[in-house]
Amino acid sequence: MPKRILVIEDNRSLVANLFRYLEARDYVLDAAQDGKSGLDLALGAHGYDAIVLDWMLPRLDGENVIRSMRSLGCATPVLMLTALDDLPHKLAGFRAGVDDYLTKPFALAELEARIEALIARSRGRAQVLEVGDLRFDLSTQEVTRGGTALQLYSGGKRLLEVLMRASPAVVARDRLERALWGDDPPERELLRSHMYELRKSVDGAFETKLVHTVPKLGYRVAVRESKS
Repeated sequence: MPKRILVIEDNRSLVANLFRYLEARDYVLDAAQDGKSGLDLALGAHGYDAIVLDWMLPRLDGENVIRSMRSLGCATPVLMLTALDDLPHKLAGFRAGVDDYLTKPFALAELEARIEALIARSRGRAQVLEVGDLRFDLSTQEVTRGGTALQLYSGGKRLLEVLMRASPAVVARDRLERALWGDDPPERELLRSHMYELRKSVDGAFETKLVHTVPKLGYRVAVRESKS
């Protein structure tokens, strides 16, 4: 199965070289030339295996792109590209949530090797998400609470995965909308209906509530509702 890569880079020549090299090796690539567009794609329902992210970007720099991704529950592995090779910039990138770092100029073969290593590590992560007594086995798509199987439709499972991966952080409404509908979400009230159904399935028969609405921000799955 081809690996899907998002390249967020404003150097058109470099992007063209990456596309030629990686597409010849059966990767499927998308590209964005500014940080804001790249963030929108990263948070969409595209299922990227890895993201190649430039540090210096128009509209939103790479550090803020990765910070936003991680705060919104996006766990896609990220390889940061930059001409800034000093230690403080590297440490800032890792603190923001970058998985690996490659300084320019670089060999395309090394970039491919690093992407492959990131994807391999990512696929080796635990396939079971747990929050309190709520358990989601991603390999079997089985959701249980307190050992009792819960019946969720596919959209509910997509929402629950995003929320559990981010737990206990708040996930913004637009991130959840992208998880369901990609870049063309319907009216906002429809997300509320989906969240109502999810809450009914997860919390309906249990005294302790795990699905919480955070007014003006979004939703979280957590054992205790903390202050925002």
